[in-house]
Amino acid sequence: MDEREFNQLADQVLAKIEGAADASGIDCNRSGNVLEIECDNGAKIIVNRHDINREIWVAAKSGGFHFSHQEGMWISQRDQAELYAKMKELLSEQGEEISF
Repeated sequence: MDEREFNQLADQVLAKIEGAADASGIDCNRSGNVLEIECDNGAKIIVNRHDINREIWVAAKSGGFHFSHQEGMWISQRDQAELYAKMKELLSEQGEEISF
């Protein structure tokens, strides 16, 4: 995947997560390549694109996750979870529900 394609795909991911958070009533703020999601309990989840490695990085209370694009999905290097399923899980751990 070249840089242009990565940037396009990563921007789509950030926009999809931001839109789903907004639709679910979860507070989020995007600044460039970084999306900060703030849960009602004060916990934060940070999602950003890491251009050098061409990955989506997620930082949450339970740890950090690096997602690479594989066969049309973003898959975690840590536990092989799919990005949107992992986001649901991480937000659920903080008492938040999100739909994609």
